[in-house]
Amino acid sequence: MDCVTGLPPGGDRSYNACLVIFDRFSKTPIFLPCHKDDTAMDTALLIWNRVISWTCIFTNIISDRDPKFTSALWTNLHQIFGTKLSFSTAYHPQTDGLVERMSQTLDDMTSIHASTNQTSAILGKEWNPKLPQDSLRQDLAEINPTAVGFKGMLEETGNYAIRCMEDSFSYAKDKWDKSHATPDFKVQDLVLVSTTNFNNIKGCKKLKDSFEGPFVIKALDRENAVEVELSEELSSKPYISSELDKAI
Repeated sequence: MDCVTGLPPGGDRSYNACLVIFDRFSKTPIFLPCHKDDTAMDTALLIWNRVISWTCIFTNIISDRDPKFTSALWTNLHQIFGTKLSFSTAYHPQTDGLVERMSQTLDDMTSIHASTNQTSAILGKEWNPKLPQDSLRQDLAEINPTAVGFKGMLEETGNYAIRCMEDSFSYAKDKWDKSHATPDFKVQDLVLVSTTNFNNIKGCKKLKDSFEGPFVIKALDRENAVEVELSEELSSKPYISSELDKAI
């Protein structure tokens, strides 16, 4: 999940942010209007009333290091539910690329709406669909399975989807591992940090060095992230991807 901020106020409650939730299993996106200054309790109640009430308790939540997601209340709440909390690393799409891509899609949709003040359905069809079947041009074939058969069909479909996703993840991992070696960084190592994702570096962007440093590694955070003691100019991102170069 990710919280998209910087949106113009809208709706009866002047919402100015949107909580984006993406189900990795069903590939279902959920967009929940919220406020930028919502607390951890506000976010927990929003998810409980709008998502968990009609789905189930999450087994794993991947989010950024927003203060509401690292607070004691949020952590203790999900310890009670048995939900594992995983935190993404900046500029590491292998961790939360799905929700980041969906957030970009949300930006595209809201920018289109902001420029026309109309939905795409109104502009294209001159009406807004109320229900999924309202947007269908022809009736689908009628299926009337028995209760037992329906349950079995759902289980078979779910198991097949799990197998397909496992095969896809395995293929992507093998392809990535062939060209990316696991770094062997240690605390106090000197490393060079790529400047690709830093926009606060002074001077001409095209003429800036590809790497800055060397900097000292302060701590190791899982396999794909390290905490680096950056200079004041780059200090906005202390947790960065472990794809660094060792200083010679």
